[in-house]
Amino acid sequence: MPSEAERSAALDRIRVLRRDLTHHAKLYYVFDAPEISDYEYDKLFYELVHLEEAYPEFDDPASPTHRVGGQALDKFEKVVHTVRMDSLTDVFSFEELTDFLIHVADTVPDAVYSVEPKIDGLSCSLKYEKGVLVQGATRGDGQIGEDVTQNVKTIFDIPLTLPEPLDLTVRGEVYMPRSVFERLNAKREAAGTALFANPRNAAAGSLRQLDPKITAERALSIFIFNLQEGSLYADGHTAASHTEALDRLHELGFHTLEERLCTADRSAIIDHIRALGEKRDELAYDIDGVVIKIDRLADRATLGEGTSTPRWAVAYKFPPEQKITKLVDITIQVGRTGVLTPAAELSPVRLAGTTVSRATLNNLDFIRERDIHLGDFVTVQKAGDIIPEVVCAHPEKRDGTERVFLMPTACPSCGEPVFREEGEAAVRCTNAACPAQLSRGIEHFASKDAMDIDGLGPQIVDGLIRQGLIRDAADLYDLKASDVAGMERMGAKSAANLIAAIENSKQAGLERLLYALGIRNIGAVAAAALAGRFRTLEGCMDATLEDLLEIPDFGEITAECVVNFFSHPQNVALCQRLSEAGCLTVSTVGPVGDRFAGKTFVLTGTLPTLSRDEASNMIKAQGGKVSGSVSSKTDYVVAGEAAGSKLTKAQQLGITIIDEAELRRMLG
Repeated sequence: MPSEAERSAALDRIRVLRRDLTHHAKLYYVFDAPEISDYEYDKLFYELVHLEEAYPEFDDPASPTHRVGGQALDKFEKVVHTVRMDSLTDVFSFEELTDFLIHVADTVPDAVYSVEPKIDGLSCSLKYEKGVLVQGATRGDGQIGEDVTQNVKTIFDIPLTLPEPLDLTVRGEVYMPRSVFERLNAKREAAGTALFANPRNAAAGSLRQLDPKITAERALSIFIFNLQEGSLYADGHTAASHTEALDRLHELGFHTLEERLCTADRSAIIDHIRALGEKRDELAYDIDGVVIKIDRLADRATLGEGTSTPRWAVAYKFPPEQKITKLVDITIQVGRTGVLTPAAELSPVRLAGTTVSRATLNNLDFIRERDIHLGDFVTVQKAGDIIPEVVCAHPEKRDGTERVFLMPTACPSCGEPVFREEGEAAVRCTNAACPAQLSRGIEHFASKDAMDIDGLGPQIVDGLIRQGLIRDAADLYDLKASDVAGMERMGAKSAANLIAAIENSKQAGLERLLYALGIRNIGAVAAAALAGRFRTLEGCMDATLEDLLEIPDFGEITAECVVNFFSHPQNVALCQRLSEAGCLTVSTVGPVGDRFAGKTFVLTGTLPTLSRDEASNMIKAQGGKVSGSVSSKTDYVVAGEAAGSKLTKAQQLGITIIDEAELRRMLG
């Protein structure tokens, strides 16, 4: 039993450690300006852990030890929001914005607006009771979200306790700072794992980790942008305006936006939007637009709420960001089907949140149609804010040193001749044993939508091929941990994890296996249809052209690709070896109802409780079709958090948009 003097000394030391650790963590995570090394920080941290374990009576919910994350969860519990977390109506031009402002003026002639950046992240709510954080929840579908309390506690911008014992709920946008995103992707690239597409996707995936320790490692941040409910003042006084509420939230320790304007002047609103658009690259975080809200809360009440969006606010969405840069070179990548794909090597340019130095050029026809020459200045953008692409060339900037690009006549990987079939845009390698085709084919086999073998990235695949350990996908199932433990960046633990992931992939099911085989013109949707029709791998292998043409949406070219694939002895042998290795060769899903017969769905964004695969399987189980793109033939778009260009296109086409809750209702 410690003496009183020992207890007092321990408490003093605990207080000093908490103060110092909080200071250093904020410098590291919030300001990216550490004063001490990771080693020194860890020493202080574990000293505090041991003292708190020895003196549990001194526990404090605001201690830095509460930010490291608790035990991993099996699943997220659902949270019903007492105040709906609505999305906003989007506008895409100043004309549409002006129409909104004029409409508001008809009801509130002297309206004042708060104009603030629209952070490109994941919306969540934070609930405090008596000044203590008790719950963090994702937006979900606006009514029902997920409990991510352990995860939000790892975000150093979020106060675990408030300076006053207030009961309130606030709403904010969780995001990943650009500097953190770049560090994270650099580590993932070095480890041979898939890179995150952009900071928004990285933030969404990080906040929804079942293991909070992973979230803690991602160094997320948050901006609080709204008081949902409760009182900001102990005396019961209520804020009269949004601006007053944000100023008070800042006083209470919340991280709020500085780049905001409060004005009644329409031209000032548009000028501020233009200014924010011009300085996007200078911000430490990504924004995809600007939010314009009525500032006085009484005026908001006058305008009221729509069925799914408030009438007192809109979000102005920036058009895709475009930049001009120099096309330094055009390189060729050989894909898993032997197609030679040209890629633009660019002078690095900052674009939509990341530094871009490479962009797709699709094929030779694409290059010719846009009159793109080697050495040209070109305009680039990100398709869907994700995939860099060349939009056009600028012939007027040429100085005579530019050259016409010619496709190679020999494969850059194996040196064998290439050919181009009549009527096709693609140029292909003629060598079935081409190393590049093997490498890309194995990468495809291991990809998330195929066999989902975590950790089998391009560098590991190339290493396995170089060492002669694999010659096709079936060889993966003969690997032992000792075979790969000595490879670069592969210690004993990483090797064991990879072998375990390969073993787990055997249960992927026929749908994923057919997609993983890389049959030409057979994507994930077609593979699922094939598995649903024939139910076993043997049934697919024995199917005739006439059998295949009975599958809805299977045309003659697609059917011929399947017949052709299974007519080659080496492909048949590969399938037999995969079956002998223990891969599941029967369908794991199939139609069990017809509620969605003849209906086509598109999924976009992150759903509150369902993964993309789970939602797809539920739709298919009722006879529906799931497509990867929105068109006039789409019946429903199921939109979740951070829905992107697919949602925008659906709105433009007038397609019915539903959330997860409505999908579940339709499923009964």
